Amino acid sequence: MTTATLDHPRARHETLIRGLFDAHGGALERYVTKLLDGDRHTAADIVQETALRAWQNVDDLDVSGPDFRPWLLKVARRLVIDRHRKRANRPTEVGGDAPDWAVRVGDATERTLAAIVVQEALDSLTDEHRDVIREVYFKGSNVGDAARVLGIPAGTVKSRTYYALRALRATMGKRGLMSPV
Repeated sequence: MTTATLDHPRARHETLIRGLFDAHGGALERYVTKLLDGDRHTAADIVQETALRAWQNVDDLDVSGPDFRPWLLKVARRLVIDRHRKRANRPTEVGGDAPDWAVRVGDATERTLAAIVVQEALDSLTDEHRDVIREVYFKGSNVGDAARVLGIPAGTVKSRTYYALRALRATMGKRGLMSPV
């Protein structure tokens, strides 16, 4: 590399960040992997995002001081927390797409019949499952809001939503409105 190339601020930043991650990258990756219960692939993504943040803020950081490694660890920890919150915000639906029972039906008679079948399927659920479906899908609440409204932990909302959707899919499949589980 020529001196002119190294004089470019971007090249200096890249060289500096590369050197810093040579010094701190291993510790950062171990820390993030531990936070993620051993998920090395996600940890590598978080470390890469942390490197990007360091590169973007290199002019504001004292990279030679003792506060740089704690800064890296704090950024990585916040990225892990953000990732967790993002995933916890809404339960995973069975099948991934919109439920098949949300079919496009042609005329009023078909819509009325579909509504009756959907209502019967909802009525077949336990009260707890029906309440979660109503809160999450009909009212559009996220997991945290549904948990507060229903007075149950967020993990219970996720679990009940998962099992309620499976039960709905099975019931709707028996009635021929969608393929069963």
